[in-house]
Amino acid sequence: MIGSKWTVLIVPALRGGPLRFGELRRRLDGITQKSLTQALRTLERDGLVTRTQYPTVPLRVEYALTDLGLRAVALLAGVRDWAEANLTDVLDARAAYDARGAG
Repeated sequence: MIGSKWTVLIVPALRGGPLRFGELRRRLDGITQKSLTQALRTLERDGLVTRTQYPTVPLRVEYALTDLGLRAVALLAGVRDWAEANLTDVLDARAAYDARGAG
């Protein structure tokens, strides 16, 4: 769950406080509505995110991190930092692998 592509992006995006679906989607460049919906449902089911629905017209829904989700922020920041620091090595390894014609 923590290693999911979208979890790594959604949890830090919610770090600053609750966001509406559209706001969250705008912050996550490249995510489809379907992927975001599925990821948020999974995060809610796993206890990292809450979904609050307000009885307004139009309906307003906000997503926020739970205490468990807030505890995951530091972990995911570490994963992001590692990825940024090692991106060149990973890309070099992929290129070497692909050049071998492995697979």
